[in-house]
Amino acid sequence: MSQPGVGWSRLVRSLKKGLLTKGGEALPETDISSDILVHPAIPQGWHVLWTHSNCESLVHDQLAPYGFQLFLPTVESWLRRGTVRRLVRVPLFRGYLFLRHAMDKESYLRVCKARGLVRILGESWDRLSILRETEMEALKRILAAGRQVLPYPYLRQGQRVRIRRGPLTGVEGILLRANPKKGLLVISVDLLQRSVAVHLDCTDLEVA
Repeated sequence: MSQPGVGWSRLVRSLKKGLLTKGGEALPETDISSDILVHPAIPQGWHVLWTHSNCESLVHDQLAPYGFQLFLPTVESWLRRGTVRRLVRVPLFRGYLFLRHAMDKESYLRVCKARGLVRILGESWDRLSILRETEMEALKRILAAGRQVLPYPYLRQGQRVRIRRGPLTGVEGILLRANPKKGLLVISVDLLQRSVAVHLDCTDLEVA
């Protein structure tokens, strides 16, 4: 005769494993983890949403009701309509806004349904690009300070650039040295193997 409680103990162990058939006999042990695997969410961070032209606010307003933390930095800019000029707020980074969320696949699909969105920057839903917290904190503090903030070209030394306004509009050269105010633009004549350099305001330059 079996000892009292032994059968019950085996039954409890089988129930915990979830390996019982209708008849009560235990099934052979198998790895069932793949059936219940849930993809972990990406750690919470600031993601970049790339939108169609002039759709930054449209995407923002669609996602806000779902509880996403959104950040659309804007600055004041003069808008001219005919002979009338008025001061309006425009996105600091045209075509982009930021979203902070511990992104899982469900959240990713929700964001991707927003009208006006091109995509979330990154390779796939579980390999999204994340901005550094220090960069976002610096940007927020600058905007909150109430100082005049202007878009500024992202240029690197050695990069080929083009002058976009002024009497030298359209001239291209190599940016040899850049600082917050002035850049040294080098223009070369390859046939003569000679170059000239001119100091310019970096806000007048763009990537060629």
